[in-house]
Amino acid sequence: MTAKPDLATTILDTALQLAETRTWERLRLHDIAADLGITLDDIRTHFPQKDDLVEAWFDRADSIMLQSAASPEFFNLDMRERLQCIIMNWLDALAPHRKVTADMLLYKLEPAHIHLQVQGIMRISRTVQWFGEAAQQKSTHLRRILEEIGLTSIYLATFVHWMKDSSVNQQRTREFLEHRLREAESCANKLPGVPPQPRPQTD
Repeated sequence: MTAKPDLATTILDTALQLAETRTWERLRLHDIAADLGITLDDIRTHFPQKDDLVEAWFDRADSIMLQSAASPEFFNLDMRERLQCIIMNWLDALAPHRKVTADMLLYKLEPAHIHLQVQGIMRISRTVQWFGEAAQQKSTHLRRILEEIGLTSIYLATFVHWMKDSSVNQQRTREFLEHRLREAESCANKLPGVPPQPRPQTD
């Protein structure tokens, strides 16, 4: 027997479905309440403001990405392959509502939404840190800083590319990401005093 989704999940799913027909900017919380036959206070209990729905949507992608990195096969991959896998799994989790996701970002970047822009920067930093944790990066000090800067740059560039990618299964994005990660790997291996990361040994 399939478990019934909780109200917070239902509210988020409904918000995404409604936004597909009217854009995220035009979606109002009272639209969600009317569609579900609940009150605005029911929504406020789970999502005190509209942007909390955005955070919940990206939290869902984070969770799916982390779950995908828990399989034993994942750790037979080298670091570049791990990063490619988890970033694409994160994007694939958002893919069912790619247009709405793009609308959410545009909403955050509006000049009047400075507080949302700050939250957006924190969200980027948090997601990149989870990427590193999922891939089990172990670098410290300067190497760690350089890797975080590089990974953030690759993640953002890939995200922008993905939002405009109409290819089947976002294949162009996958190729773009692989190319950028190979470039970063090559540059990292040229850093003085830093040995190339070995490929994991399989049984």
